[in-house]
Amino acid sequence: MKHSKRNIAMMAIASLTLFLAGCSTAPITKNSTGIWDHWIVYNFSRAIIWLSKLFGNNYGWGIIIFTIIIRIIILPLMIYQTKSSMKTAEIQPKVQALQKKYSSKDVETQQKLREEQQKLYSEAGVNPVAGCLPLIVQLPVLYALYAAVNRTEVLKAGTFLWLQLGDKDPYFILPILAAVFTYVSSWLSMKSQPMQNGMTTMMTIGMPVIIFFTALSVPAAVSLYWVVTNIFQAGQTMVIQNPFKINREREAKVQAERDKKRALAKAKRKAYKGRNKR
Repeated sequence: MKHSKRNIAMMAIASLTLFLAGCSTAPITKNSTGIWDHWIVYNFSRAIIWLSKLFGNNYGWGIIIFTIIIRIIILPLMIYQTKSSMKTAEIQPKVQALQKKYSSKDVETQQKLREEQQKLYSEAGVNPVAGCLPLIVQLPVLYALYAAVNRTEVLKAGTFLWLQLGDKDPYFILPILAAVFTYVSSWLSMKSQPMQNGMTTMMTIGMPVIIFFTALSVPAAVSLYWVVTNIFQAGQTMVIQNPFKINREREAKVQAERDKKRALAKAKRKAYKGRNKR
């Protein structure tokens, strides 16, 4: 399940450029029809323009505030996903024990492994597919943002700092920042995991690389969205899944168990010596 979630993420990001390249470029207006164009893309465009007016028609700030609002709206889902991921991480030693126990690749053994894993997830209150939910929600948002910028002339021609929002970043600064903050948010999320492996490390490094090369091919507005959303993600992780706090508590718990065993062993030795003196 963990590998499938990673594969979904990688395929989704890798397919983004192809998807966006095939999107319609017809201007989006109040007369646009269909659920996607009229109800989603057009309203995204209106929302960004309205927010931009609050900042003197600065469309870059409009996209930044719009991104933050989107992140706040999906925050309950992200909190649910984070808590589910933390529970999943805590039971990984048990999952690995099951995988070792049912290591045979025959159909019957693999079916038994799935049943035992499902039982373990159920007892721990873990939903294995919860990690996919934020990605499923955020991809349509990303597609709609691209369409809103690309098909609304005032947004496409809008500028922010050195950027023209409808074009690629000429200095590659946003792609670099998007990759850096993707790495930071991924590293913070992974740091609290009780068990890490080569696949985890590869994904922590691999996702920023994919984001970087994808960001080279999309408008600056999309790269700006990636930068802001990963900064928000990093801050969110520090608040609700602070890896430094979690690791301190985990180490304190392990140390408490060691102290308890040491005290018990000491008490047994003392009792044994007391019996011998009699």
